[in-house]
Amino acid sequence: MQYTIRNVPGSLDEALRKVARERGKSLNEVAVEALARGAGVTGERDRQRDLSDIAGTWRKDPAFDSALAAQDTIDDEMWR
Repeated sequence: MQYTIRNVPGSLDEALRKVARERGKSLNEVAVEALARGAGVTGERDRQRDLSDIAGTWRKDPAFDSALAAQDTIDDEMWR
């Protein structure tokens, strides 16, 4: 399939050309790769940037709770 894309912002053009030079690829190859990534069809899995893989895994730990509670106490002597 062949596309014609118009009104490419200058900053995007510069970035694509820079990547093409750095990787030794054609501008077309780099642009197609960027479009594929943007459309989510690369087959690569994006890095997750949240904590969903550990959410809900907290376990009760009385020793930790005790240590945390000790940090919440106010030393009246220090505040006089």
